[in-house]
Amino acid sequence: MSSSITQLAQTLRERRTSAVELTRQAIARAKKLAGLNALITLDEAGALAAAERADAALATNPASVLAGIPFAHKDIFCTNGLRTTCASRMLDNFVPPYDATVVAKLGDAQAVSIGKANMDEFAMGSSNENSFHGAVKNPWDTTRVPGGSSGGSAAAVAAGIVPFATGTDTGGSIRQPAAFCGVTGLKPTYGRVSRFGMIAFASSLDTASVLARSAEDCAQVLAAMAGHDARDATSANRLVDDYVGALAKPLAGLRIGVAREYFGVGIDAGVGAVVQAALAEYAKLGATLVDVSLTNAALAIPAYYVIAPAEASSNLARFDGVRYGHRCADPKSLEDLYTRTRAEGFGAEVKRRILVGTYALSAGYYDAYYLRAQRVRRLIANDFNEAFKTVDVIAGPTTPSVAFKLGEKSSDPLAMYAADVNTVAVNLA
Repeated sequence: MSSSITQLAQTLRERRTSAVELTRQAIARAKKLAGLNALITLDEAGALAAAERADAALATNPASVLAGIPFAHKDIFCTNGLRTTCASRMLDNFVPPYDATVVAKLGDAQAVSIGKANMDEFAMGSSNENSFHGAVKNPWDTTRVPGGSSGGSAAAVAAGIVPFATGTDTGGSIRQPAAFCGVTGLKPTYGRVSRFGMIAFASSLDTASVLARSAEDCAQVLAAMAGHDARDATSANRLVDDYVGALAKPLAGLRIGVAREYFGVGIDAGVGAVVQAALAEYAKLGATLVDVSLTNAALAIPAYYVIAPAEASSNLARFDGVRYGHRCADPKSLEDLYTRTRAEGFGAEVKRRILVGTYALSAGYYDAYYLRAQRVRRLIANDFNEAFKTVDVIAGPTTPSVAFKLGEKSSDPLAMYAADVNTVAVNLA
C-alpha cells in the first residue's frame, strides 16, 4: 500500500475503492509479510467490522480524511477488548477495559485499525530486539534492525502494510526507527497528544504520535490525534493548529539552525553527507542556514539514562502480580509473589533499567545521580532556548549511522544507547 493518505481518501470518496477493500489488502499484506514480525496481534474481524462502519459513514456523511484508512497501533496503547501486551510477558494476556485517548480519537475519525504493532518491551530499546514476541526485521534488509522502540510501526509503514501507524517517543522511539526504515516520524511537543491509556515508561518524557510515508500524512494524523484531554494532567490546553496548511508555507526566510555537535565524531560520513545535501536544497529554496551550538548535547545520553530509568522504576512498580498481568504459579508468600512474578514477567533490558533507576533514586545516591541529571536537563533545555532566539528550527541527522545488523549491538547496552545520541536531548528539553 504505497499511496498517501490523501490519495487513498480521494479514491474512497470517488467510490473507486472501499474501506473494506483497503482493509482486506492491508490484512493480506500483513499475512504475506508475517516474517517481518511487524505485528503482534492482527485483528482481522475487528478491522473488517470497522471498515464496514467507515464505508457507511463515507456513503452518508462528510467524513474525516482518515475515514476508511487502515493503520496499526503500537502495542502500548490500550484497546478495549483487544489485548495490549507492551511486547512483554508481563502483559501477554492483558485485555484493557477501555480505549486510550489516541485510540478513541482515531476511532472517531473512522480510521481502521488492523491490529497492534510490535515494539521493544515497555518501549525500552533502540532496535526492536527486546520484544517478548521476537525481533522485528527491517523491510529494506531483513538482516538489519528497524530501530526502536516503535520498530513494528516503522516496519509496517515501510513495508506497505499500512499507510500510517501510531508510535511513542521517549528518547527517539519514533524518529530513530523512522530514519532506519526510510519513513517519516513525528515527535510532537510534550502534552500536544494525550497520554491517557498509553502505558507509561518515563512520564516526563513520553509522547505519542505517528509514523507515515510523508510529512503531509503525519500532519493529517496529528490533526486527528492532538487536543486537550482532561484525563491527562499533562495535556496542553490549546487549540489544534492547521498542520497540513502549515506545510504549504514557503521556506523563504526560514532560519534553519545547524547544530555543529550533531556532525562531529561518531557520525558516519555517508549520513553526514546526505543531511548536508538536504540542507543545501533547503537553502536553494530560500531558507537561511545558521550555525548554532548545543553545548551540553554530549551530556544528553548520560542524563537521559538516569532520568528515564528512574521514572520507569516507579511506573513499573505497579506490575506485581496482584491486580493484573502475569502472576507466578503457586507463590509461597507475598515476597515470593512479587519476586518471581517480576523476574518471570520482565525481560533483561527492562530489568536492567529498573535496577539502574532504583539505584539512582536510593538514599545516598539520589543527589549524586538523579538530582545532578535533572540539573543537566535544565542546561540542555537552556541550550535549545538560546538557539531558538536566533533560528526557527534546528536540523541535523536523526541517527549517527544507518540501520545496524540484527544482534550487532544487543550484547553491548552502551553501544545500543548511543544510537539515540541525536534524539534524546529534544525529549529532555
